[in-house]
Parts: sequence; structure tokens; C-alpha cells
Amino acid sequence: MTEPMNEEAPEPSVEHEGSREAAPHDNRRQVLYWRLLARLFDPEEQAALESASLAVVEDLGLPTALLDPRASVDSIVQRHPALAAEFDGLMAPEPPENAEDEDTGAGRDRPAEVRRAALVSKVLLNVFATGSGSVSAGQLARWQSDAGWLERALGCTPGDLRGGRPGGRGAAPTGSGGGAAAPDLSRLIPQIGPELGALEADLVKRMRLREVLADPALAAQLTPSMSLIEQLLRDKDNLSGVALANAKSLIRRFVDQVAEVLRTQVEKATVGAIDRSVPPKRVFRNLDLDRTIWKNLTNYSPEEERLYVDRLYYRHTARKTTPQRLIVVVDQSGSMVDSMVNCTILASIFAGLPKVDVHLIAYDTRALDLTPWVHDPFETLLRTQLGGGTDGTVAMALAQPKIAEPRNTVVVWISDFYEWQSEPLFDSMAALHRSGVKFIPVGSVTSSGRGSVNPWFRERFKDQGTPVISGHIRKLVHELKNSLT
Repeated sequence: MTEPMNEEAPEPSVEHEGSREAAPHDNRRQVLYWRLLARLFDPEEQAALESASLAVVEDLGLPTALLDPRASVDSIVQRHPALAAEFDGLMAPEPPENAEDEDTGAGRDRPAEVRRAALVSKVLLNVFATGSGSVSAGQLARWQSDAGWLERALGCTPGDLRGGRPGGRGAAPTGSGGGAAAPDLSRLIPQIGPELGALEADLVKRMRLREVLADPALAAQLTPSMSLIEQLLRDKDNLSGVALANAKSLIRRFVDQVAEVLRTQVEKATVGAIDRSVPPKRVFRNLDLDRTIWKNLTNYSPEEERLYVDRLYYRHTARKTTPQRLIVVVDQSGSMVDSMVNCTILASIFAGLPKVDVHLIAYDTRALDLTPWVHDPFETLLRTQLGGGTDGTVAMALAQPKIAEPRNTVVVWISDFYEWQSEPLFDSMAALHRSGVKFIPVGSVTSSGRGSVNPWFRERFKDQGTPVISGHIRKLVHELKNSLT
């Protein structure tokens, strides 16, 4: 008689047990995200999702105001200050070494994921559920503030992704986004910046801006942003009296804010090689302590344990600079407003540097020489006329006579290069390059680094050795500082 096989009972699977333990947390997280999707596509409440979400939020010990679409993130943080740190960097990409094991789920804090889902849902719903109909100044200000919190959640400074500064009225970031450079979100959310800008522009259009500007109390609620400044620049000729004064005040505030940021970037960038023919200034900040000690080591007294210094050594800080002419040509068509504003301000900053002669030209189908006002970006912007088409040949006709010494001239041309007369314009640009002019084509110089360039021009610029700069405005600052030496 054959004895039955003595099979050992299978041991419980760790993965199976883990998945059973995780199921309640996963379900609660899904409830929150399903509610988010439902409210984004239909503002009407879904009773079952609302009651389930309320139970989850209360169980987490979070304020129920997170589920109220009318409550701004600012108002929640004011009542619950500890949440500010949780919102900062909430959605920022994690370093690869911190990524979880996809197969086993090792290292995952599932209760924390549910809490994170509640906070993420609040930010996304407030920013992307913009409704329809007219918008008040207060509603726009609240949206701008919430958009600033979304940017903070992504690890950025408020305003970075929308191309303006600042974007919200909340306090400066205290977590991962505090003062740090904007992370690379190109893989995570490729279109987040343009989408935020488009939403803000739509809200501005839906607001009765002229009526708001005519009322000082309402105008005071507005927060300067790129979308708002664009609308003001487009409508400035239709404003007068109090409305025009309020519009100018908003433009000046925005210009001053952007200028402060750009000026810091220009000052941080180095320029020119050290000029060792100029004696170093004998001041404490230039003291080369290491060299001073090294050169005086022979004077060390072992008995006294003292170093006697015969001579102090100082660092050379003077840099070689050559008088340069900088000609900035900016496309002021409707598609380039962001770059127009940034480059007008940047030109004024470089105009303040020693030995740099700055000229500014703006164009659409006509060209305008704005050089007399280049030191005042506010006055410059008030003289722009945002247009539709582009004809760079008219701007070239103004720029060419300004080039007296090609090898000491830098021409920066900012445009998307969708031109009416492509070949004649490129031929004249190529001629400038061959003559010795430092020619820098720029496709976009926004705070968020977004923009598109005509592929026909992009390829030809690349072939002639002057590739198009596209990206964050810091790239142009660095390139200009290297060129103006």
C-alpha cells in the first residue's frame, strides 16, 4: 500500500499578505482621486463619492475644508499652518534612489499616500476646475494664489511655471521648493507651464478688466502676472483716468518684480577674464589668506607658535572688458509677449553695465526703435504695440546701420521666426554672422522656458554654427555675459 505523499503546506506569501493589508488604503486613495476626476468633468456633486471622501478626510484628521471647492489653499493653510510644509514639494519628482520597488511595494507608506492624495486633490481641483462665466478680481486673485501652491507642490517657486513672478500671494516656500531652481518636469508633466498660463489668460479674459481697473478697491485685489500684463498692454490705448493709472501701477509692479530677479542673475554671472595688469585693491574682501600664509611660512616661530607676516597678498578681481554694442531685436507679435516683456527688462539691466551700449528694436510688420527708453523698461513696454504678423526684414533695416564695428557687436534676435519673408531675412542674418558680428538667435526667453521655433530657421541656424537658444532666461543671461567680454 502506497503511503500518501507528505506535502508541506505552502507558507503564506509576503506579497499576498502585503496586498491584503494595502487594499483598504488603496481603496481610500482611489475614492479621493475618483472624486477629483468627477468634479473636474462635472461640477455637480456625486453623493456617494462626496460622503466616502468626507469619511476618509475625517479619518486622516485633515480639515474638511479640503473638500470645499470654494476654500482656497491659502485660507486652509492660515487656519492649519502645519499643512504648509506638507504642500511644499508634495508632487515634486523623487530622486531615482528614493523610488519604490514596483514589484514588491517595499518602502511604501500607504497611510501617507492616502493623506498625500487628499492634499493633491485639493490643489488640482482648485487650479483646474475654473468653471465658466464672468470672473471677479477676487476670484482671479484666489486662482493665482492656488496656482502658486500647485507650483510649490511641484517643487518650484510660485510663478515659475507660468512665466511670471510672483504667481501667488502665499508665503515663500519653506520646503523643497524654497529658493531652489525649478526641477525638470519635462517627463512628469510636459505641458504644465503652458496649461497654467492658458488657464490664467482665460480667467483674465473672462474678467471685466476695464471695470475692475476703474475701481481702486477691486484693482488692489489684482496680482500682477504675465497673462494680466499681456492683457493690459493690449488694452492700454482704450484706458483712461483711474483705469489707466491702475493699469500702469500693475505693469510697473510686475516690471520691478521681474527686474529684481533678472538683476540678481546678471550679477551672479561672471564676465571677462581676470586682468592681472591692474593691481588688486588692498581691501579685506580681496585678501588671499591661503597665499599669505604660504608665502610667510619661513617666518614661523616654533618657540612662540606664531607666524609673523611680512607681506599681505591680495586677489586680482579686475576683469578685462572691451566696449561693446548690444543690439536686441524683439518680435512683439502676439505669440512672443512673454519674451518681449522679459527681454525689454533684461536690455535695461545690461544698459546699466559699464562699457555696454545697448539698442532695442521691437517689430511685428513694422519696426520701432525703442533705444531712447531702453533704460526704463516700464516706459518701453508702454510704447509697444502688440501685433499679429511678423516681418523681420523691417527690423533688420533698422539694426544694420547701428553696426559700426562688427567684431565688437552682439545682436540678439528674439522671435519664433515664423516670418513672411524667411529666405531674405535669413540671408541678411547670415551676412551679419560672416562679417564678425556675434549673432545670437533666441526662440524663447521665458521664466518657464517654453516656446516654439520655426524648424526651417532652426536647422539653418544650426548649420551656420549659431544654434537657437531656447529655454529659461538664465541661458540668455549666461550667453550674453560670455559674449560681452
